[in-house]
Amino acid sequence: MHRSALSLAVVLLLAICDLSRTSLAEKVHCDLQPVDPKRGEVTYATSHVPKGCVAQVPNAVLEVHILFLEFSNEVAQLELTLQASKHNGSQRREVFLVLVVNKSTLLQLQAPGIPLHLAYNPSLVIFKEPSGVNFTQLPPFSVNNQILEWAAAKGPISSIATLEDPSHVLLRLGQDEETELPDLSRGQPAAQKLPHFCLPEDHQDMGRTLEWQPRVPVSILGCRLDGVNGHKEAHILRILPGPKAEPRTVTVKVDLNCTSRDPDAILILQGPPYVSWLIDANHNMQILTTGEYSFKIFSKKNIHGFELPDTPQGLVGQARKLNASLVASFVELPLASAVSLRAPSCSGEPQTSPAPVLTTPPNRCDPDLLLSLIRPKCTSGVMTLALRKDHLQTMQCTIMSLTFWDPRCQAEDSSDHFVLSSTYSLCGMKVTEHMVSNEVFLNFLSVTGSLSLQKKVYCLDVDSLSFQMDLYLSPKFHQTSSTIELGQQGFVQVSMLPVVPETVLQLLSCYLDLGSEVDKVELIQDQAAKGSCVNLLSPSPSGHPRFSFLLRVYMVPTPMAATLTCNIAIHPGAMLKDAYEPVFKLVSRRLNVVSPDSSGNHLVLSTVLGITFGAFLIGALLTAALWYIYSHTPWRSTRPGAPGAPQPALALAESLSSHQLGTTGRELAPGPQRLHSPDHGECPLHLPLPPASQRPAASGDISLEHLGVPPPCSTEPSTPGSLGCDCPGTQAERPLP
Repeated sequence: MHRSALSLAVVLLLAICDLSRTSLAEKVHCDLQPVDPKRGEVTYATSHVPKGCVAQVPNAVLEVHILFLEFSNEVAQLELTLQASKHNGSQRREVFLVLVVNKSTLLQLQAPGIPLHLAYNPSLVIFKEPSGVNFTQLPPFSVNNQILEWAAAKGPISSIATLEDPSHVLLRLGQDEETELPDLSRGQPAAQKLPHFCLPEDHQDMGRTLEWQPRVPVSILGCRLDGVNGHKEAHILRILPGPKAEPRTVTVKVDLNCTSRDPDAILILQGPPYVSWLIDANHNMQILTTGEYSFKIFSKKNIHGFELPDTPQGLVGQARKLNASLVASFVELPLASAVSLRAPSCSGEPQTSPAPVLTTPPNRCDPDLLLSLIRPKCTSGVMTLALRKDHLQTMQCTIMSLTFWDPRCQAEDSSDHFVLSSTYSLCGMKVTEHMVSNEVFLNFLSVTGSLSLQKKVYCLDVDSLSFQMDLYLSPKFHQTSSTIELGQQGFVQVSMLPVVPETVLQLLSCYLDLGSEVDKVELIQDQAAKGSCVNLLSPSPSGHPRFSFLLRVYMVPTPMAATLTCNIAIHPGAMLKDAYEPVFKLVSRRLNVVSPDSSGNHLVLSTVLGITFGAFLIGALLTAALWYIYSHTPWRSTRPGAPGAPQPALALAESLSSHQLGTTGRELAPGPQRLHSPDHGECPLHLPLPPASQRPAASGDISLEHLGVPPPCSTEPSTPGSLGCDCPGTQAERPLP
C-alpha cells in the first residue's frame, strides 16, 4: 500500500475510534494565554477586503486595476505578484495598475511576462529591484474619487481594493474572462456572474481576483490541560463567519517538525457550515472538522465532518475528549482562503507554562530599505540628502554616521532629520556632462554590531540643460511654426537638449493661455488628454514626448496671441533606479492665433454669416426696385385695331422714348422716318394717325414732335384703303439706322 494512503487510513481510523468512545465533554478550565512566538507561527491569506469590487470587462483591450494600500508604519515593505490567467493562452491584455500608498513603501514586484504599465507616486514607492516596467507618475489627487475618475479614463476598471497593512498581495489577471467550473473536490460552486461596472462597497469578497496577507501578526493562544495523561498537543483553528454565506474552501497547511512518527497531534477545524477544508499535512494527525474536508493527496475524496461547538471553551473541551494534554495553538481568523500553521517541534514532551511574549524584539533594520531612502535632491548647484528620524525609528535603525566620499563632509543632526549636503565643487563630487555623482557612506547599529553601507548617488545638472517646446503643422514634425489658424491641428514636441541617457521625460499637464479675459484651454491634465481634440502621440526616436491638438473656433473667440505651457518631469531611467528625486520644469512658448480668412483658404463662422446677410440685403433691395418699376409701368393692349390701341409708329416712338435710345448710343433725327417695305422697296411711308379724339395722350410731358413724328394730315385719305402716301413730308427723310 502506498505510504500516503496508509497515513490517511491511520488518520481516519484514529478519528473514528476516538469519537466513538467519547461521551459528553467534561467541564475543563483552560486559561488561554499568548504563547512564545518561537513555538509557532500562523499566517493566512484572504480575498476579503475592507472595501472593493470586481467587474467583468471581457472585451476591453486594457485591464485596469486599482490598489489603495494603507500602512500604519512610516516605512513599509510589500511583495506584489501579478499572475496571468492560465486560460488566456498567448492573447494577454495589457494591464494598467494604479498603486496608491500613504507611506514610504519598499516594493518587490513580480510580473513575469505581463505587459504592465504601473502608475504610482515615485516619492513614496521605492523598488527593491529594477522593475523594467512602464510607469506613469500618479497625479497628486486629494480624494480617492478623483483617482477613480482618472483611472477610468484609461479604460474600464476590472477591480478596486482597499487593503490595510498588507505584506503580500497576489493579483490574478484575466479572471473576468475565465469561466470557473465548479470544483467538486474542493466543494467550490460555479463562479457567479460578475457585474459590468466596478462600484466599491464595504466588506467585499474579491474571489480569485485578489488574495492578500496582512502584516499584523496573528495572535496565537495556548494553555495546558491538567489531569490528562499522555503527551498529545492540539492545534485549534476557528474561522469566523464572513459578510456573505457563500460556499468556500479553506486550504490548511500544517508543518510540524516532530521526531516521532506516532500520531501525537490533533487538528481541530471549526467554521461556518458553508466552509469546507482542504488539508495539507506533513504529519499523521487526528482530524476533527465541521462541514466537509479532504486531503491534498486525495483531493477528490470528500469526508463529512461533525458538529462542533462555536466557542473557544467548547473547542478546548473537544481537544480534552481526544486526550490532548496541551493546546499548543488556538487561533481565530476572519474568513480566509489559505492558512499556514508552522510549529518548530512537537516532541511530545509535556510543556510548562507558555513563555512570555518578548517585549524588546531584536534590531530588524533592513539594509536594503535603508539604502532605498537615500535619494538626493539637486537644486541651484547643491546636492542634499535628508533622512527622517521617524522613518529610522520605525525601521529600528540607529544611524552612527552619514558622509560623502570625503569623510570631512558629515551629516548635520537637526531636530527631525539627518541632513547631508554639498555644492558640486566640494566633498569629492564628480562632475561629468550634465550629471553630478558622489558616494555616500552610512554606518548603523545592528544585532551583530556596527555595519557600513555604501551607495552611489547622482544629480541631474538641470542648469546645463535647455528645455524647449516646438509647434509643427504637420505630423511629420519637419518645420516649426509660431502661428496657428483657428480650426487647424497643431503638433507639439517637448525636448530636452542635449539628450541625456538614462533619463525619462514625462508630460504632466499642458494648457493654452489666451489672456486674462478668456479661460485657459486645458490640453493635457494629469498625464491624460483633455477632450477629443487632444491626442497623446508616441515619443520621438530620442524619447521626447509629443501630442497634437485641434484649436476649434469656439475655443478662441477672436484672433490673439497665446502662450502654450507644459509641466514636465524628468525621472531617472531604469538603470539608475532611485538615484535622484524627479525634477520638475515648466516649458512655455508664445503662439500667434490668427483667423484662417486672412490666407483665403478657410472661412470661419462669422465670415459666412456676414456674406449671407449681405446677399440677403442686396436681394431684398433688388426685389423692391423691380416691384417699384413694375407697379409704375403702364400696360396697354397690343392687338391691332382695338379701340385705344396705339398704332405701330406711335408704339415704336414710345418704345424708343422709354428706352432713351441708350442701347445703341445713336440719335434719331426729327421728321418722318423711312420704313423699309419688303414689297415696294424704299418708300417713304407716313403712317396715318388716328383722330385726335382717339389718340391717347403722351405720357409725361413728351410731345409727338419731340419723338420725331410729324403732325397728322389736315385732310383724311381719299380712299379707305389708302396708306396716306399723298401726305407731304416737311422734313428730309433718312432711313432708320
